[in-house]
Amino acid sequence: MPAIFPRWTNNIPLVVALAGPVVGAGLVGGVWYFFSPKFTDVGYRPVQPVPFSHKLHAGDMGMDCRYCHNTVERAAHAAIPATQTCMNCHKDLVKTDSPKLKLIRDSYESDQPVPWIRVHQLPDYAYFDHRPHLAAGVGCASCHGRIDQMAVVQMSQPLSMGWCLDCHRDPEPNLRPLDQITNMAWDSALEKYDPKADSARVRAVNPPEHCSGCHR
Repeated sequence: MPAIFPRWTNNIPLVVALAGPVVGAGLVGGVWYFFSPKFTDVGYRPVQPVPFSHKLHAGDMGMDCRYCHNTVERAAHAAIPATQTCMNCHKDLVKTDSPKLKLIRDSYESDQPVPWIRVHQLPDYAYFDHRPHLAAGVGCASCHGRIDQMAVVQMSQPLSMGWCLDCHRDPEPNLRPLDQITNMAWDSALEKYDPKADSARVRAVNPPEHCSGCHR
């Protein structure tokens, strides 16, 4: 009686046994990376209704982050600046008639906010407060990247649970002197900063690693 299947089919179990783990590992690795915030979120840079350049304001002009985000040290959220903050300069001094700032002028006259698009977002079930992070000496650049070099702001870190926990477990590489929080160019590797030897610190940094620290 002739064979129903060709002879080469005898090798199928061996091929499956050898290739199965490789293909499975590839699928797991692909999902682990391509479905992770490092791939899906990092680089997110929405087009804003007004082309505001942080490179110009925070970089070239050296404006302190806290001039616009004035609640970052005393509230959980870093406030999006009110139109009145923009008009402190643009009402009578700088580019008062620029077409690019028409929406700002309209907002100022109508008392309606500019519909800025939020770039850095956390899910509702994750609790984050800027105050303890700045009080501990975590600089703006640690989470937001070199904002002073961005003409268009984008996410430079995944802000995922694993990324946050890595810092909570070993915070020292991200700590700096308290007076250097908004200094984007400050580099811990170059400065060789030791937070334990900083007399300006009144208490040790001990970030929570338990679930209720971020999920309340």
